Amino acid sequence: MAGRRDRRGDRREEILLAALEVFAERGYTGASIASIAERVGLTQQGVLHYFPSKDRLLAEVLMLRDQRNLDVIMLPGNEGAVTLDTVAALVEYNAQRRGIVQSFTVLSAESVIEDHPAKDFFQERYGSARAWMAEVVRAEIGDELPGGVTPEQAAPLIFAVMDGLQLQWLLAPDEIDMPALFRAFVSLLKAGVAAS
Repeated sequence: MAGRRDRRGDRREEILLAALEVFAERGYTGASIASIAERVGLTQQGVLHYFPSKDRLLAEVLMLRDQRNLDVIMLPGNEGAVTLDTVAALVEYNAQRRGIVQSFTVLSAESVIEDHPAKDFFQERYGSARAWMAEVVRAEIGDELPGGVTPEQAAPLIFAVMDGLQLQWLLAPDEIDMPALFRAFVSLLKAGVAAS
């Protein structure tokens, strides 16, 4: 019985990774269950056996990315405390996962379309991410950054830098060293506070 569950888990993982690739290449709207099934060597019904709809498959793909990022944040020795250096380590980790970065970039951009099934996910994700990033900035840098910028203002700017670097890295991986540039940005933030 345990072997059957393991095979089922392996097959689900295969489908998720295939969906991740197809969403990265075609976006959600351009992807089909048939194209995902073909990629993993199943019929459409075979994929629907594991994921009852394309929307459910999308939700699982998005959760997969966030769970893997959470695994990095909870690295041993971190005691669960997220710092700007932890975020920089996450950027470095993501540089090793081009497919996940590409699918997330495509899906997040595509989610601005009216009635997109990932719209609520991204609105909620960015909202909660801005809140925790503001707390990270506050704990590490303080309540006021250079120029009177607050942690609540800095948080969306940090994500804008991260998302912008991801896009540039996807377009020019040989020219853009995403981890090094994000660490340079963090150094800039910290140096600005030390100088003021």
